[in-house]
Amino acid sequence: MLSIAILAAGKGTRMASSIPKVLHEISGKTLLERVINACSELNPDQIFVIIGHKSKEVQDSIPHSKNIKFIIQKPQLGTGHAIQVLCNQVEKNKGNLLVLNGDVPLITSDTLKKLLTLHDSKNADVSLVTTKKKNPHGYGRVFIKKSFIEKIVEEKDCNNQERQHLLINAGIYCFKWGKLSKTINSLKSNNNQKEIYLTDTISLLNKSLSLEVDDNGELQGINNRIQLSKCEEIIQKLIKEKHMLKGVTFINAPSCSISEDSEIGKDVIIEANTHIRGNSKISDNCVIGPNTFIENSIVEKNCKILNSTVYNSQIMDHIKIGPYSHIRPNCKIYSHSKIGNFVEIKNSQIEDEVKVNHLSYIGDSIIGKSTNIGAGSITANFDGQKKHQTKIGKNSSIGANTVLIAPINLGESVTTGAGSVITKDSQDNSLVISRPKQVNIENWKKNKS
Repeated sequence: MLSIAILAAGKGTRMASSIPKVLHEISGKTLLERVINACSELNPDQIFVIIGHKSKEVQDSIPHSKNIKFIIQKPQLGTGHAIQVLCNQVEKNKGNLLVLNGDVPLITSDTLKKLLTLHDSKNADVSLVTTKKKNPHGYGRVFIKKSFIEKIVEEKDCNNQERQHLLINAGIYCFKWGKLSKTINSLKSNNNQKEIYLTDTISLLNKSLSLEVDDNGELQGINNRIQLSKCEEIIQKLIKEKHMLKGVTFINAPSCSISEDSEIGKDVIIEANTHIRGNSKISDNCVIGPNTFIENSIVEKNCKILNSTVYNSQIMDHIKIGPYSHIRPNCKIYSHSKIGNFVEIKNSQIEDEVKVNHLSYIGDSIIGKSTNIGAGSITANFDGQKKHQTKIGKNSSIGANTVLIAPINLGESVTTGAGSVITKDSQDNSLVISRPKQVNIENWKKNKS
C-alpha cells in the first residue's frame, strides 16, 4: 500500500504575498498541482494534503478526488508536527508513506519511482532523496556512515564544520509507515527553531538510506520570488528544448514562454516575445510573432500571426492575422481569410476568404465567404441590455466606416455605401446606403469671436 503526504500548510512569509505559497504558479500550474501530478503517476492508494495557512483557498484549488484527503495542521509547528497530526488522524498506518513538500514543484515521477524501488529493494525503514550542492546554504546537511544515514542537521543548527558539508536533504522521504508511527510522537522541538523536525526520525530508525541524484534543478525548493523565477526558467528551458528537437524554430527562445500543455507542429517559427499558453495547438508551417500572445486556441497550418493576441478561438489554415489584431474568445476564422491592422473580433464566425483589413470591430457576427469589410466598420452589437447578432452573406462589400446596428441580416452580394448607418435587413444583390445628404455652404466665414 502506498500513501503520500504533501506538506502544504506553511504561510510562505518570504514570498511577500497574500497568496498561499503553494498556490503560486509556474507555467500556468500551481506548485501544489505540480507535486500532485507527479505523485498521481505512482498510482497511490491515498494522497494526504496537509494544510494550515488559508486552508480553504488551498483546498478549493484542488479538483475533487476520492483519493485526495485534506489534513488540517494548526498550529504549524514544523514538518515533524505535520506528520504527527497525520499519524494521529489516520488509523490504517500500513505500507509506505511518501512525504513531499508542496513547494518543490519540479520533482519528477521518475525520481520518486527510483526512491520507492530503493526503499523496497533494501527493505529500509526510511529512504530519502539527497543531492550535492556547491552552495548548500539553507539546506539540512546529510551525514552518512557505513552506507546508512547517521543524521541530518538543519542549517540553523549546524556548527561551522557541518556547514561545509555538501550533501543536502531534498525533503522527500519514503517511510515504512508502521515504524514511523511508533517513533513520530517522540520528536521534540529542542532546536534553534523551536520546531518539530521530521528529519529527527532518521536517528530513531534503524535503516535509513540515501538516494543521491544530480542537482539538475528538479529539487529546487521555493521560498521567495527569486526561486520561483528560477523554477520558471528551468521548466521553460525544458519545454522549448523539447519543441526544438521536434522541428520548431525559436528566433529568441529566452524571450518566449510556452505552456506544457501546448502542441506545436513542424517547421513552425516562433518569433521573439511570443507566448503560447493553456491548451493551444499550433500546426505545421506557421509563423507566430513577434510580440504575440495565444491562449487556449487552435491555429491550423500555414498561418501567420504578427503582433496580435488570440484567446479561446479556432484559426483555420492559410490565415494572416495582424499586426495589432485582437481575436477575443469564441471566434472561428476559416481558411484563406485576412484579419489586418487594429481589428478586434469577438464571438464571431468568419467564413473562407474574408478580409477585415483594418480598424474594424466585428462582434457576435457571422460573415459570409469572400466578403470584404471596409476600414473602420463596426457591428454595433449591444443595445444597452443585450448583445445581438449581425449576419452578412457571402460576396458582400461593406464600405468604409459602415455601422451595422444589430440585430441585422444582410443578404448575399450586398454592398453598403461608405459611412452608412445600417438599421434594416437587406435582400441579396442590394446596394444599401443610409447617410445624410451632404450640404455645402459657400462663402461661409468662421466666426472669429
